Amino acid sequence: MYDVIVVGARCAGSPTAMLLARAGHRVLLLDRVRFPRDTLSSHYIHQPGTALLDRWGLLAAVRDSGCPPLERVRYEAADVSVSGCSPPVGGRRAGWAPRRHVLDPLLADAAVAAGAELRQGCRVDDLLFDGDRVTGVAYTTPRGQRSVERARLVVGADGMRSLVARRAQAPTVTEDRRMTCTYYSYWEGLPADFELYERPGRWIGVIPTNDALTLVMTYFPQADFETVRAAAEPAYLEAVRTTAPRLAERMTDARRVERLYGTGDQQNYLRRAAGPGWALVGDAAHHKDSIAARGITDAFLQAELLVESIGTGLDEEPRLDAALARYAAELEQRFLGFYRSTLTTAELRVPESRLSLLRAIAGRQDLVDRYFGTLSGACGLDDFYNEDLLDLLALS
Repeated sequence: MYDVIVVGARCAGSPTAMLLARAGHRVLLLDRVRFPRDTLSSHYIHQPGTALLDRWGLLAAVRDSGCPPLERVRYEAADVSVSGCSPPVGGRRAGWAPRRHVLDPLLADAAVAAGAELRQGCRVDDLLFDGDRVTGVAYTTPRGQRSVERARLVVGADGMRSLVARRAQAPTVTEDRRMTCTYYSYWEGLPADFELYERPGRWIGVIPTNDALTLVMTYFPQADFETVRAAAEPAYLEAVRTTAPRLAERMTDARRVERLYGTGDQQNYLRRAAGPGWALVGDAAHHKDSIAARGITDAFLQAELLVESIGTGLDEEPRLDAALARYAAELEQRFLGFYRSTLTTAELRVPESRLSLLRAIAGRQDLVDRYFGTLSGACGLDDFYNEDLLDLLALS
């Protein structure tokens, strides 16, 4: 009998297992793949996520992997160009963007070091129930054998198509249509900051990562997916050329070193994140368009929120149920705002109100940095729209 079984060992599941094990719980961590294994991802970690990596003692390992710190953000749209960096969180100002075949094994190793038991290559097939309460999992081992394990709590960190969410019948709090599709690849010889370029119907993200490579991501409206997919490479290059011409010029001296990766399955939803004997973290609980690159940071925050909510209260069902209810309510409260703002960005419009705001603050580095802080989560909107900014906007 385990205290907790965590299904999924990537950037939501492994930190959850690690923190639970550090809290003294007996944890089983299952994943259907064997690491290292890449996955579709923008792999950017905002400052709140960096602060957690530092608190967990893992930031040095990310740095030692050869991933560069990202201490400057550039944003260009229409006639507006601003650059700066989010305010620090926990004393850490840099963002990081490690490749997932680097980050995920690092997190899984940390869970094992904390005392969690990791079983790779195990496909979870179903949940076990006692009435309406989840009590464990049934899974297939790497050798094709059926096995079961029981626990007081099963955590689904198994992504957008979460079996745990489906079998636990997790209610949907909100759901919206798919809004974008994305194609990306990696380039050698392309020095860059964290760069964002926007025009109506297009969005480009540029993110330095491991091995001196730079990720270049292009976003298109979901309605264009079939057309883009039919000729992905020319669509990708044309999007860069017409949205970020100076970037396109820099890319002529660089070399693409991997194939194009892409998806049109950019789902947008927030599920009720807990119930009797079960909880959800990461994309299983909450998925939004990758255009804001919030997935990893939010997964880290949710892992910590879940473990803090549970505390030591796994032995008594009423106490555990109350803790899970608090976790679900707090997750909805904390992440619904980012969900809504991400969908606004994913409309791929360039609203005049945003351009006017950026024109007004362009000469004030403190305000530019705080603007980037609203995107990272380091600065709340109420703190950003303070009296100083409102006076500046009134004069512009």
